[in-house]
Amino acid sequence: MKTLYFDCFCGAAGDMIAGALIDAGADFEAIRHGLATLDVSGYSLSARKIDKHGTMATKFDVDIDAENGQPHRHLRDIVQIIESGDLPPEVKEASLETFRRLAEAEAEVHGTTPEKIHFHEVGAVDSIVDIVATHLALHQLKPERIFSSALHVGSGTVKCAHGIMPVPAPATALLLRGIPSYGGEVDGELVTPTGAALMAQIADEFGPMPEMRVETIGSGSGTKDLPDRPNVIRVFYGETTEAGAATETIVVVETNIDDMNPELFPPLINDLLEAGARDAFLTPILGKKGRPAHLITILVDEVELNSVTRVLFRGSTTLGLRMRREQRICLEREWKTAKTPWGAVRVKIGRFEGDTTSTSPEYDDCVRVASEGGVSTREVYEAAHAAAVKGELSDA
Repeated sequence: MKTLYFDCFCGAAGDMIAGALIDAGADFEAIRHGLATLDVSGYSLSARKIDKHGTMATKFDVDIDAENGQPHRHLRDIVQIIESGDLPPEVKEASLETFRRLAEAEAEVHGTTPEKIHFHEVGAVDSIVDIVATHLALHQLKPERIFSSALHVGSGTVKCAHGIMPVPAPATALLLRGIPSYGGEVDGELVTPTGAALMAQIADEFGPMPEMRVETIGSGSGTKDLPDRPNVIRVFYGETTEAGAATETIVVVETNIDDMNPELFPPLINDLLEAGARDAFLTPILGKKGRPAHLITILVDEVELNSVTRVLFRGSTTLGLRMRREQRICLEREWKTAKTPWGAVRVKIGRFEGDTTSTSPEYDDCVRVASEGGVSTREVYEAAHAAAVKGELSDA
C-alpha cells in the first residue's frame, strides 16, 4: 500500500508541506502549470534546495509583488478562484475542503459564520498557492494511506492580523482538536493555521511511523532559522508492509448509563455514527446499586474524537466518559456487487495477505432488494453470498 508518513518534529506550514512533497518526488513544473490556471496574479513561484541547519530541504517560495496589493477575501471568493481553475476534480474538492476548515475555525474564534469571515493571512495568495500545490502534489503521488507524527506547535506568542496571540493561535488550536500535538521546546509559532488545516484533513492516522519500505524521503523548509534544529518537515514515501497496512490505532470511548430512556439509544447510536464513529454499540450491564444499565462503546479515529464526544454529551445523560487508545488489526477490504434474481447487492470482501477470507452482503441492500422483490431478506442474502463465493462479482 502506497503510504506517506509526515514527521512534524519542527511544525507544519503550507509551504513546508508542499516543499516536502516536491522533494519526495512530486513534479514541480506540473504543479506550477496547474496553479497558473487559477485566476490569481501578482506572484512568482520557485522551488529550490537550501541548507537548513545542516539538512538539505526544498523551499517552496511564493514571492508576492509588493506593488500588486492583495485584497482580503471571503470564502465565496476563494471558492470561485479554485472552481474556475483547470484542476482535477479531486484537487478542487480537497482544496475547497481545506479552506472550509479554515473558515469554520476563524468563524468560531470570532463568533460569526464562515461566509462572513475575511481571510487575512490564510486568504493571501501564498496560502491559496500552498494549499492547491499540496493537493496537486498528493494527486500526483497518489498515497493510499497517510500517517503523521504528533505536531510540534512551538510556544510563546505570535503576531497576526488581530494582534499578539498565544501559540498555538486560536484558529490553529481549534483546527488541532483531537490531534496529538505538543509545545514548549521552541519559542515561536511552528504550526500555522494552513498547516494545521492540511494535516487535520489529509492524515488518516497520527502516531509513530508504520512499518514501511521507504522509497523516497522529502524535506520541506520553513522560513525560520532556529539555533538548534532545522525548521523542516520530513515526509517518507513508500510501501507499508502487510503488518503495517493492517495495523492501526483506534480510540475506544466508553460510558455507563443507568438513567436514560431506552427509546433514545437507537437515535444516539445513529448520531454517533454520522458524527464519524467507526462503530458504536450497547452492552447490557448491572450498574451500581444493582441497577440495570447500558455500556456505550464507541470506536473512533483520533481526528473525529471531538465531534463524537460532543454528540455523546449532548445526546445522552452521561456525566463523564473513559477513553483509551488501542491497536487493532484489520483485513484489507473492498466493495463488490453481486447480482441476485431480485436486484444488485453490495458485498464487502475481506482479504488477508492477498487471500479472500470473508464475504459479507450489505444488510441494508438485502433489506431494500427483498422489499422491492417481495421476498425474504434471507433469500436475497443467501443469493448474494452464493454469488460472492462463486466469484460472480463486479466492481461496486
